[in-house]
Amino acid sequence: MSQVSDWVADAEIAPPLPAVRGTSLLRRSLKLWRTRIGLALVGVIVLVAIVGPYLAPYGPSTPVGAPNSDPSSKAVLGTDYLGQDVLSRVLYGGRSILVMAVLATALALVVGTAIGLVAAYSRNALDDTLMRGMDVLMALPQILLALVAVAIVGAHAWVIVAAIALTTVPRIARVARGAAQPVVERDFIAASEAMGVPRWRIVSGELLPNCLGPLMVEASLRLTYSIALIAGLAYLGLSANYNGANWGTMIKQNQFVLAVQPWGAVGPIIAIALLTMGTGLIGDGIARTAAGIDRARGEE
Repeated sequence: MSQVSDWVADAEIAPPLPAVRGTSLLRRSLKLWRTRIGLALVGVIVLVAIVGPYLAPYGPSTPVGAPNSDPSSKAVLGTDYLGQDVLSRVLYGGRSILVMAVLATALALVVGTAIGLVAAYSRNALDDTLMRGMDVLMALPQILLALVAVAIVGAHAWVIVAAIALTTVPRIARVARGAAQPVVERDFIAASEAMGVPRWRIVSGELLPNCLGPLMVEASLRLTYSIALIAGLAYLGLSANYNGANWGTMIKQNQFVLAVQPWGAVGPIIAIALLTMGTGLIGDGIARTAAGIDRARGEE
């Protein structure tokens, strides 16, 4: 009992980790200009995706003029190769990419975090088994794995989300395991075990809160890659609705008329670029805050 008391006393005296908690990390990262700019860019694109369909002058598949016509009062950004209004399709095309990217990242974050934390806490053959499985998945190119899954099952929205999540899980699991390994060796974990706290409560209540910083950074990076991968699959013709408004599909359909009417492809390219830049800046701001870089300047 004396050893258990010592462990409990040590756990009460020393904080679980010097790392920044999730909410505090977000608040501090918002003091950096790169994070604010990233949030502004993402906010604009998200607002366009949500409100855009209600502001679009035409439907996403409504012909309004001759194919590849120049911008005019009737079509502000001109028409695409089928005579559809480019502006309306840009306003409609972001919702599917955003929803699928967020769902894929959230699914991968839950599964990858669970695998990484269980592997770090087990410290036995289960750790090696889980991580070797993650190594196998990481050895496969992301785009190839997604292409195989979509080609076998079909280009359904849920298949694309699951395929992208599958390519993202190994990387998140690696980050979660690496962040949790030092925490597992702390005295307060041993004290919780000695007091009979269930393992699932130790993993969820002790390990997870102390790994939120690296996981938040990784989630923002994975969201960026998910957006690019979904747009890439749509560019290759693997989208849930090939004839629907989708930024990746619009680039593919209008790439051959760039010299005649560039906005059909340039418009969605700019939207995807701003979205990925925004998420990248947010991730960079969170990473810098977690590492203590630019802390003094950000707090001025």
